[in-house]
Amino acid sequence: MKARVVDFGALCAISPQALRAYAQAEGWAPVEPYGNHSHVYVKATTGKEIIIPGTASLGDYASVVAELLKIFSETEGRDELQVYRDLTTADRDVVRIRSPEAENDGSVRVGAGVDLVTHARDLVLSAACAAWSPRPTYRAGRVKQADDYMSRVRLGQTEQGSFIVTLLAPVPPAIEQAEFWPSENEEPYERLVTRRLASSLDAAAQAIEKHNLGAGISIFENAVQYGVSANLCEAAANLSDQGDGVEVSITWARTRPTPKSRWTRTFTRSEGETLREVARIFHEKQPRPDEQVEGLIVKLARDERDFDGRVTMKAVVDGKLMSVQAQLQPRDYDLAIEAHRIQQPIATTGTLERIGRRWRLSTPTNVRLVQDDDLDDVNSGP
Repeated sequence: MKARVVDFGALCAISPQALRAYAQAEGWAPVEPYGNHSHVYVKATTGKEIIIPGTASLGDYASVVAELLKIFSETEGRDELQVYRDLTTADRDVVRIRSPEAENDGSVRVGAGVDLVTHARDLVLSAACAAWSPRPTYRAGRVKQADDYMSRVRLGQTEQGSFIVTLLAPVPPAIEQAEFWPSENEEPYERLVTRRLASSLDAAAQAIEKHNLGAGISIFENAVQYGVSANLCEAAANLSDQGDGVEVSITWARTRPTPKSRWTRTFTRSEGETLREVARIFHEKQPRPDEQVEGLIVKLARDERDFDGRVTMKAVVDGKLMSVQAQLQPRDYDLAIEAHRIQQPIATTGTLERIGRRWRLSTPTNVRLVQDDDLDDVNSGP
């Protein structure tokens, strides 16, 4: 006995755009209007007719959707639940993250499942940031458009087939679409995000292959324009580390059709380790604006004719105790002298960047002594 979908809320969750897009993708063609709010569609292979509403405001909308579900199920020889799942995602780009590390029943450890969802979110967020502006690194919460977009992404039901995390990404329906892949400046931001996710992972895979043939970090730096970033590399590395690699796929919304309905890319665990190292190098090479540094002064230097002074402090950077150099204005330098005399840490904010094997803090501001309550935290290190 095949399952039926009868829940009112579940039926109303299917949009008219999804019904129309799904029907056309399955070979149903519009032939004529029906009343003021619907249209007749015919399937050429069978001659069977259906009526698809143009609005969900109809009083019997749920009943109409239930009837269409039944017809689609019978015509395709599939269970209504399968058809329903396709219809509910027909107006969204569906991102699937598949980890092969699962039990025979498709389950995984709770901790592993939480990690998969978190890293899947990070992966899509990196693409959302790249769709805003391709850069080697992004700081959390600094790209408002990407954060707003992620607030509209929904976590779908997990699927079997190892263990699959499903993210439902919003995408506007195509009103007028002359070609399947318009230029990026003609795409809405929502579709640009998923396109950038695909292009960035493809570019990362191609860069890994060239690296295996002898290319250096520059091959990954050249891929930044396609969306490769430290954030993307870290997310992909973390996902591939959950099991024996990871598979990422996108099923494109039928309401905004594409030349191919699905895109897929896989990474092995060893490829993930390469991406993890790329992320580390990207992070080290990029200046970090508005970075707060706390540490003990270990060296002071000022020429007789200079007003400013150079200091070196021992501070924790990326979990390690490192030497950080900074150029301080006269008043701040005097404070550094006093901090060095009493062996009390200072704190300051500026642009932190790696120069060779050393760290430098440019344009330091708000130089101050660390309060006594914070001394234990600073001296204990990471």
